[in-house]
Formats: sequence, structure tokens, C-alpha cells
Amino acid sequence: MGRPGLNRRQLLGGLGGLSVAGGFGFAALGTGADALASGANTRVRYWNLFSGGDGSNMIAMLDAFRQDNPDIAVKDSTLQWGSPFYTKLAMAAAGNRAPDLGVMHLGRVTGFSPGRFLDPWDVGLLAEYGVREEDFNPALWKRAVIDGKLYALPLDIHVQLCFYRKDVLKKAGLLGDDGRIVPVTSPDEWFDVLKEARKATKKGLQTIGMWANDQNFQWWFFVAFYTQLGGTWFNAANTEVTFDTDKATQVLEFLRRHTADGYADPARGSVGAEQFVNGAPFAWEGNWSVPVYSGAKLDYGATPLPPVFGKQATHAESHAFVLPHQSDRGGATNEAAHRLAAYVVQHARQWAAGGHIPAYTPTLSTAAYKDLNPQSEYVSAMDHQATEPKVWFAGSTGILAQRVGPIVVSATVGSAEPATAARRMNSALTQLLAMKNPMDGHTAAEGGAAA
Repeated sequence: MGRPGLNRRQLLGGLGGLSVAGGFGFAALGTGADALASGANTRVRYWNLFSGGDGSNMIAMLDAFRQDNPDIAVKDSTLQWGSPFYTKLAMAAAGNRAPDLGVMHLGRVTGFSPGRFLDPWDVGLLAEYGVREEDFNPALWKRAVIDGKLYALPLDIHVQLCFYRKDVLKKAGLLGDDGRIVPVTSPDEWFDVLKEARKATKKGLQTIGMWANDQNFQWWFFVAFYTQLGGTWFNAANTEVTFDTDKATQVLEFLRRHTADGYADPARGSVGAEQFVNGAPFAWEGNWSVPVYSGAKLDYGATPLPPVFGKQATHAESHAFVLPHQSDRGGATNEAAHRLAAYVVQHARQWAAGGHIPAYTPTLSTAAYKDLNPQSEYVSAMDHQATEPKVWFAGSTGILAQRVGPIVVSATVGSAEPATAARRMNSALTQLLAMKNPMDGHTAAEGGAAA
């Protein structure tokens, strides 16, 4: 495999077309020293985007690997989350200065020009280190395969959840005998729950925090409920939009009702977590809020987003290990990168402390994982993931959310009618399908995203 065809200037121009903003924000974390550790004869340079609690958990797993594998030195570096990370990673791959191992959101892999900016995994070598396809959820593994090759090794899935205060719901009569929220199977049942919960809520608090003004959260919620309705995006060849505006309108009307009926306050969208800590009965948040709520010693639970349209589905993304393109990839360093990724995937109990669901399914059946709360309450989300379409413009912080997310917000907060917003979403999807990926100059239909 030769070097990518794009040079640095061409790449910067292409990334500018993606509206990449901000600096590269580089900061090193962990114990990765420039010199090889004592006794080590191989070094793995590893870039990630984990800060805060996730960063601490990752460092703990890396330190455990170092202790168990003293012959391999890990030089880990943490870069600024979001577009700056992907910009720097793409530039490094284009300039043949890529690290040996990296992390990406799985939804972004298709757009990262696999085969040009990413190298495929050696599944045989992964198997030697104890990681096999059968150890993963089939749908999750399939998302990581492009043109028949594995380009990402999933570490987790992170999902949107319905957090609930058990103390408030108990007062409202909304807890079952198992101490968990009563089942909800329709929009009317859900709003009946909100109605009763509001009666038990302290004055001055909203009933549910749902990030009404945030384009990313509103997009993620839309993906979940649209998937519950069986909605589709494009045909198999990515040549036609199959978006169902009637189903989209149903979802947008459902989201809008939360603000229209006063259960969610758009003006308080950014303080939903604070409201939940102070006694609000519900918060729709990502599972990364688990350490926050557990640290606050709340009596709470967390489930996947309610299956109000009948089918279980909650929005999910995945952190995954990738091999940034190197023209001379191979040898001991490449084998060490495979070994490191396989080790972390198999020892993700520490990672679960951050709320993420480990992708390596044997972990989920262990007593240690089952004792985690509320993680064990929402682990079923692994089997009903609602994901963005497998196209180059999708994925976390991707252009799809940037274009369509604000349209969802407009319906949720009431500045646009749901039916009008649904038609605008359809138009945006049509435009995106015709766009060319700046990474390789191909449209979704030309890029080859078939698993």
C-alpha cells in the first residue's frame, strides 16, 4: 500500500470544506516517555482523544498493559476532542507521520478514506492475542468492516440514556417492584409518566433535561426514535434518499411536545445535569454522565431511551481503535499495536466505570460487570443500537449532525413546524448524498461503504 495521494496543502483545503474549526490543541497525558522504558525493545505511539474521567481510566489500562508487557513501551498522547483531533490525525497520515495506533469514533471511519488514511487490521494477529469476531456484537463488528476488511476494533459503545431519580419516581408511584422505572411503550404512556413525575418535582425544576437547544443531542435523540419507527436514510447503493418524512414528523412532534407542554425548558438546556442533581426526575444524557451522578451519591437509575414507538432502539456510537496509515507499517511495532489494542479491549472493566458498555462481550457476562450499577441496567442497549447511516459525512461531530441537527432543534423549540422541519431534513440529506468527501473526492455512492 503506497502513501496517500493527497499532500498537506490539498488535505488542508479539503478539511476546510468540512468547516473544521479551532487549533490542534495538543497535550500529552499518561506516562509515555520519549525514551524506551527499561527492558523494552519496541515502542508504540498511541494517539487518543480521552480527557477527564475517561482519560484517567485509559491511563490506568495503559499502565496495566505496561506492567504486564514490559517489553513494549507505550508513548500515549491525548489530543483535543472533536474536529481538531481528526484534522491532526488525517494530516499525520497524509504526511506519513502517523502514530502506530489511534482511536476514532466508529461512525467517522467510513469518511476517513479507509485504505488511504487508515490501514486494515490483521484479524489473524488479533486472534493470536485473544480477540475474535465472535467476541463482539455482530452489528457492531459489521460497522467496522469496509470493503471486506476490518478498519476499526471497537472498544465500547456509548449510548443515550434516560436517567431517572428513584426518590422522585417512588414518590410519584412510578417505580416497579424491581425498583426500576415502570415500562413505557407509547408516546402517551411516556407523557403520562412525565405528568405524574412533575407533580412530585420540587418547584423551580424542570421535569426533564433533554438539551433542547443542542444540535448534537437533538440529532442523537432523533436517530433513536426514527430508528424505533423503522425509518431508513438511503438505499443500499447510497444513490437515493429513502428518508420517510411522515415518520420523521412523528418523531419531531414527539420531541416538540416536551417543550410545548412545559416538561423541558429550552432556556435550561445546558444545565440539565445540574437540575437532575438538584432533584429533577429525568435527564436524557449520554452514559458518560454516570460518573457525575454516581459521584453525587444520587439514588438514580438509567435505561435506554424509552421505546415509545414500539421497537427498542437507543442512539449508540463507539470508540474504536484504528491503525493510521503508515507506508511501512509492519514488523514488531505493528504487532505491538495489535497486542496493545487487543489487551485494552479485553481488560475494559476499568473502562466501564466511565459508563461505557464494553464492546468485548465476554466482559458483559462477568460478575464484576453485573455488579456495576446502573451500567448493568442499560447493558441491553448493545443489542438494539440506533446508529447513523454508514456514509462518509456521518459520525460524531460529523457534517451530518452539523447540517441536520439544527433542523431538529428548530422543531423541538418551536421555531419550525415538525412537518416543515422533516421536509428540510430530507432536502439536506439529498444535498449531502451528492457531496464529495474532501478526503478522497468520492460521493457516498462512489466511496464504497458496503460491509
